[in-house]
Amino acid sequence: MEQQARLSKLERVNVRQAWVHEAHGFTPWLAQEENLQLLARTLQLSLTLEAQEQHIGTFKADILAKDTCTGQWVLIENQLERTDHSHLGQLITYASGIKACTIIWIAESFTNEHRAALDWLNENTGETLRFFGVEIEVWRIGSSPFAPKFNIIAKPNDWARTVARTVNRRGPGRSAEIIAYILNFVTRELREPTLNEIMIATSCAKQTAVDCRRLVREEIPPPREIYPAASRVIGG
Repeated sequence: MEQQARLSKLERVNVRQAWVHEAHGFTPWLAQEENLQLLARTLQLSLTLEAQEQHIGTFKADILAKDTCTGQWVLIENQLERTDHSHLGQLITYASGIKACTIIWIAESFTNEHRAALDWLNENTGETLRFFGVEIEVWRIGSSPFAPKFNIIAKPNDWARTVARTVNRRGPGRSAEIIAYILNFVTRELREPTLNEIMIATSCAKQTAVDCRRLVREEIPPPREIYPAASRVIGG
């Protein structure tokens, strides 16, 4: 008779059990190379540490890093509790002080209002600015060491920005309206609209729908995380 493996339960623990103090515990931990790279892999970024508790005027930012792919500044602000307005203001103040292009806000949990604020900032700021909201979790099995886990709850939609730039470059007109419809549909439904859906929603001719959908596919193909069928030609 086959011997059954001994199993246990995965248990989530309070972040304060792993790091009692934010500035003296969590920030130094995150600044370590392997932990900073864990965050970088989660966000699909390439990060290198520049400074901890970096002075910006009369304030101090938790972690200052650089994106090694672009050479641009990355600001990381930590909060081992529920997000609040104070830290949102600090993010913007610090970012303006160092001209950061990527801002990462790490917290134990995000309110709906602060998640919406990051989404709004990503939608309405320039293409060089990116805002990430990341929740930190801590897990363990039995008496095992704590295991941290980063969860992205807000991030920039780089594909949407690329589409918007293409639409703006083409200027006002029917094609711009139809391309904008395709963008909104894809980000909302996580799939590509059919030709009939495009024609009905925009009152355009079939050939116009074909041309606009082809432009989106060829010039600005959506990544797989936007919708799985991005690389598959979908019939009308």
